[in-house]
Amino acid sequence: MQENERKLQQAEGGKEQTSENLNTHLEESPNSEPNVSTDALPDQTENTTPEIVESEEAKSETSSNNPSESTNGSDDAMDEIDESNAEDAEDAENEKRHYIPMLDYHSMPLENLVGELQRLVKNEKVQAIGRHVSAIKYEFDQKFQDFIEHKKEEFVSKGGNEIDFRYNSVAKRQFNEVYSEYREKRDHYYKQLEQNLKNNLHNRLQIIEELKGLIDVEEDINTTYNNFKDLQERWKNAGPIPRTNYNDVWRTYHHHMEIFYDFLHLNRELRDLDFKHNLEEKQKLVERAEALAGEPDLSKAFRELQTLHKIWKEDIGPVDKEHREEIWERFSNATKAMHQRRQEHFMELEKDFEKNLEIKQGIIANIVKIAENVADNHRGIQKQIKDVEELRDAFFKAGKVPQKVNEETWGHFKDAVRKFNRSKNSFYKGQKKDQQTNLEKKKELLDRALALKDSDDYAIATPEMKRIQNEWKKIGHVPRKYSDKIWNEFKEACNHYFDRLHSDKNDAQKEEYENFDKKNACLERLKEFQLSGDKKKDLEAIKAFLAEWKQYGRIPYNKKHINGKFNKIVDALLKKLGVGRHESELLKYGNKVQELAKTEDNYAIGNERVFIKRKIDESKSEIRQLENNLQFFSGDSEDNPLVKEVIKNIDRQKEALQTWKEKLKKLNILEHKLNKEAEEGEDSSEEE
Repeated sequence: MQENERKLQQAEGGKEQTSENLNTHLEESPNSEPNVSTDALPDQTENTTPEIVESEEAKSETSSNNPSESTNGSDDAMDEIDESNAEDAEDAENEKRHYIPMLDYHSMPLENLVGELQRLVKNEKVQAIGRHVSAIKYEFDQKFQDFIEHKKEEFVSKGGNEIDFRYNSVAKRQFNEVYSEYREKRDHYYKQLEQNLKNNLHNRLQIIEELKGLIDVEEDINTTYNNFKDLQERWKNAGPIPRTNYNDVWRTYHHHMEIFYDFLHLNRELRDLDFKHNLEEKQKLVERAEALAGEPDLSKAFRELQTLHKIWKEDIGPVDKEHREEIWERFSNATKAMHQRRQEHFMELEKDFEKNLEIKQGIIANIVKIAENVADNHRGIQKQIKDVEELRDAFFKAGKVPQKVNEETWGHFKDAVRKFNRSKNSFYKGQKKDQQTNLEKKKELLDRALALKDSDDYAIATPEMKRIQNEWKKIGHVPRKYSDKIWNEFKEACNHYFDRLHSDKNDAQKEEYENFDKKNACLERLKEFQLSGDKKKDLEAIKAFLAEWKQYGRIPYNKKHINGKFNKIVDALLKKLGVGRHESELLKYGNKVQELAKTEDNYAIGNERVFIKRKIDESKSEIRQLENNLQFFSGDSEDNPLVKEVIKNIDRQKEALQTWKEKLKKLNILEHKLNKEAEEGEDSSEEE
């Protein structure tokens, strides 16, 4: 009795049942004929196969486990219980297994599916996660296929050949590694389990043979009865057997147990005492089964009902004929009630699935509408891309749809997204052609600038160089992979020419060399400077060096390396003083702003602005990428070295982003000041 109570307590950790095996009806006839077969039992010879002649008592008791042979043929709910318990019979750990919830894998992105699979394989028993792994793999395969098709379309739209398409996915590689680990663990577990099941089956068949022999032993009836009880205890502890043999082995065992009870009529007192005990135990099971009607957790209630059936079937013997039909009827009715609750529950789920279907169909219709009206400009398409991504997220979060239309709905969704992607890619393919044309035009201008950069005929070359620069500004974008390179080459050619022009046309070069000499002297003093240990005093001294450096004007182009030497020493001193990188960068940047202010070169200021904005965009992009990478470790502690490194990189990028923003702010102040001075100059000119 205590053992039965333990099994009931452990039932809360039993196997979760799905809706696929719930479409059944419950009806039990206590007088139905059992279908007792020994064909499925291995290693049985003619001598060991029992000849089965059922008593009415055996018919009554075993009918509860053979609904397919019942008189009314409507005992599908009992089949459901039997199949579940037969499946559990292969897993000795099942009763110890805790409940693992099925998450909404459909709404998870690829990276989260990988993370959940890692968590399950690492933390749960391999025999308990089969359905979870299958569901995760199904969702991952569908989403990854959609993702790869999207990438392939992009590759082809950019001029690539489909047979040359390759894509290295970190998520796919990680998924395959974890799934392979799961399969290895699963195969190892079931290889060991298979041998245990065979051994347990052999032991149970041996118990049956010993049970058959009890009635042929000439000994005191009390001794025989005690031996019978020992066999019952050995049967309870014999361990799991293959599910294919479960019902037949149990029926054979139960049949010979009934024969022994018939034999026991020679000592009616012992038999009646056993009947009484069995009735009391079954009454407790019935009370527990009836109480399940008030259990709010339906899954928990069904798992406990499974355990009650298992105890009824395996651990408790028959009762007397007077109470047999009544006690079974109560147990059967409690089971029917539970089955009805489950049927109603899953009918409600189907209604929710239908609502989800309507939502998803609406989302698909919206994507189709966008796909049929793709914008004809970059800004418009970028907005539509964002809209489609939001609709995709909403689709995956909408929940499950009825199984019969799942594949069809998924297909319509993929077709709608694919149609939009093709239209979008077609637009950018045309843009690519335009960018290629722009690249050719800029190459021509670059060649012209390179040809003029060393020209001494300033009267002809200068207007031409200015014309080239203006023409460059009018040409649109070029392919990104060439953008920086061709721009830097063009800028270098122009700067080279105008540096020569300025050096040769006026006496500024003398001033530049004078400035160089002053900066060189300042650098030498800086090299000899020693920190006093007074941070405030030392910082003021360094600022004085920076201020002095700023006050010297332009230096010869081929002498600009001195600025790097100066900055390197300043960086080292500031580091010793404990000045942060951010503050140090801003202190030094003031030097550059001062130089730009002196030149009043709008072109140079514009170049600096473009450079800083590009750095800001790069920092933001890097932060987004690092934060996305951090999601791969959603289940890991912050003590994980990889997590620490990612967080450290994010902080570093955020600090750099703040520095670039401060630099842009200083540049804006300078530009505003120059514009204001220019406006004041125009106003004074008009007054004159």
